[in-house]
Amino acid sequence: MNVPFLPTLSTFFIVLSAVLVAVGWSLIKKKNIAAHKKTMIAAAVSAVLFFIIYVSRTIFIGNTAFGGPEHLKVYYTVFLIFHIILSTTGAVLGIMTINWGLKNKLEKHREIGPVTSIVWFFTAITGVAVYLLLYVFYKGGETTSVFKAILGY
Repeated sequence: MNVPFLPTLSTFFIVLSAVLVAVGWSLIKKKNIAAHKKTMIAAAVSAVLFFIIYVSRTIFIGNTAFGGPEHLKVYYTVFLIFHIILSTTGAVLGIMTINWGLKNKLEKHREIGPVTSIVWFFTAITGVAVYLLLYVFYKGGETTSVFKAILGY
């Protein structure tokens, strides 16, 4: 199987961030605050690395259009838009959660943290699904601008 390097690397970082969030959640349940903080910062760094790779690839190379069967394209597109909305929501929640944790606004941090984690897990899962649909299950379509890859024009 021949998969492209940058999408594989960025997918690795998003999965790593989700795994680190799960570890961080476990650590805080055990009241290990110092380890929780370090792990969650590592999760955030991993997510930022994903974002840097993704944006760089988008700017310099473009995005890959769905290359699977035409009758599945509408389902893929709806799924991709759901993933984009979910990931954007997760990123905003993540920034808020980390910010409140670092500023010791712990009531807000504790309230939003579990929600952020769950959104991030689903973001990672749907991100892996998009990766699989684009590069593993089907051969990727043309690499083109973001708008053409997502919307077909």
